[in-house]
Amino acid sequence: MSAIPSARDRRPASAWAPFAARVFRALWIAQLVSNIGSWMQTVGAQWLLVGHSAALVTLVQTASSLPVVLLALPSGVLADRYDRRRLLLAAQFAMLTVSTALAVLAFAGELTPELLLGLTFLLGCGTALMGPAWQAIQPELVDRGELGQAAALGAVNMNLARALGPAFGGAVVAAAGAGWVFAFNAASYLGIAAVLTFWRRPQVQEPLARSERLWTALDAGRRYVRYAPGVRRVLWRTVLFIPGGAALWSLLPLVASRSLGLGSGGYGLLLGAVGAGAVGGAFVLPAVRRALGANGTLAAGAVVFAGVLALLATVRTPWVAVVALLPAGVAWIGVLSTLNAALQTRLPGWVRARGLAVYLLVFQGGQALAAPVWGALADGPGLTVSLLAGSGLLLAGAVGARRWPLHGMEGIDPTPSDHWPVPPLVFEPGPSDGPVLVSVVYRVDASNSAAFTARMERVARSRRRTGALTWGLFQDGADPERFVENYLVGSWSGHLAQHRSRLTATDHRDEERARRLLVEGTAPEVTHAFDAAAGPVVPGAEKPVGWATPTRPGKGGAPALGTGLDG
Repeated sequence: MSAIPSARDRRPASAWAPFAARVFRALWIAQLVSNIGSWMQTVGAQWLLVGHSAALVTLVQTASSLPVVLLALPSGVLADRYDRRRLLLAAQFAMLTVSTALAVLAFAGELTPELLLGLTFLLGCGTALMGPAWQAIQPELVDRGELGQAAALGAVNMNLARALGPAFGGAVVAAAGAGWVFAFNAASYLGIAAVLTFWRRPQVQEPLARSERLWTALDAGRRYVRYAPGVRRVLWRTVLFIPGGAALWSLLPLVASRSLGLGSGGYGLLLGAVGAGAVGGAFVLPAVRRALGANGTLAAGAVVFAGVLALLATVRTPWVAVVALLPAGVAWIGVLSTLNAALQTRLPGWVRARGLAVYLLVFQGGQALAAPVWGALADGPGLTVSLLAGSGLLLAGAVGARRWPLHGMEGIDPTPSDHWPVPPLVFEPGPSDGPVLVSVVYRVDASNSAAFTARMERVARSRRRTGALTWGLFQDGADPERFVENYLVGSWSGHLAQHRSRLTATDHRDEERARRLLVEGTAPEVTHAFDAAAGPVVPGAEKPVGWATPTRPGKGGAPALGTGLDG
């Protein structure tokens, strides 16, 4: 029986509803302090390199983002297999150590560009380790109906920090040197660590997750994303926006110093303007989404961001640039919160961290790969050409919104569903036994054959998302009413995971829609077969392990896999 969303889940959440959750509120405040420290450090790091080439300045963005490209997927596996609270704590203390080293080297006057970029890369590794777990705990902190607002508040947090951190950082660098911004950033990790230490997180992770090997778990995440069209579309829309959007963050230090003649304080002011615009955007975003919808919000955000880049390519007056960056902040929070909420509401718990890791891979990878390109263009054809190229790329992405819109959420419910009963076998397979061939026989009236086949396409995606390596639907040549569905799962533990935790209410609905077309009075017949050549003889039985027992609705309380919709 599938879980039924609570009444609270179905109510529209207010903008500030997630703050009613005590742990969410405490983590949000601690994260704000930490994000302010991160932006102060970014200003210090980039400003220390402004006197060097444009490519070296933009490498700060690459050094921060590249670790996510390399480590996001393994980090997602770790977040799905192990306690996410402990993983987050480990990341906080690792980043505290690296930031302390940056501060010590800066105070000693030994912080070379190579050391700065190397330690920034290590900080990025901590961010990569933290990212999937941080995103994945959000549904544990707030109700599902509040996830959209939680994502928006997360974006407000980052952009409020962007409004305050660069201004503080620029002033501190100008007054006392970069060492102090690194020191503040190191101390800022202690707040999140304290909240996580006192949070008593319930044990909600999948019991079988730890038995998966790393490669198997990575492949399960890849397979889920591949066969989830709504998730793939969110990722594609991220690809259409991020490389062009990265031009602003990569080139803004050069705009401040070369185009506007500003110092570190002026650069902090420009970043603060983007952050202030994003904070203000959080208040107007619900109205914008109601008016434009998710796809309209994404397209409008790309157009606005493109216009700001084009303006920065020509403007030479600081106050004009500050005013222009305000709508850039609104556009940035509008696009990112829309994409994040769309993904959070689609991913089920068992693969949430891995799905979010793929999103972070695309997001940060787009920035890491685009940043040196924008830097090379600024060093070659010039800063103006680089900014205009970024603007053109964003406009192309906005045009693509009509061709590749986000899929609607109608009928999407990632709530876990346990509508498959445990298969009754004459022996107890080991967790690693397999592969397992699951066969399901249906009887379908000839007049419903085409409709049944079409409806089974959604069932096929469900099977593949949750563990099937191969899938096929076959019609008996001697008996056209007889259809056989076959799919192969890599191991018995993988198939039990389908039974216990991987199926959702959406999967249940798709199975029911297909089975409404069965011949009246019939039910699916399910068998589970193992590799006969590889298995030993079952003790006390004449049949080898490869033997499969067909199961039908039984009598006297016997399990009935057919009616249980297994397969």
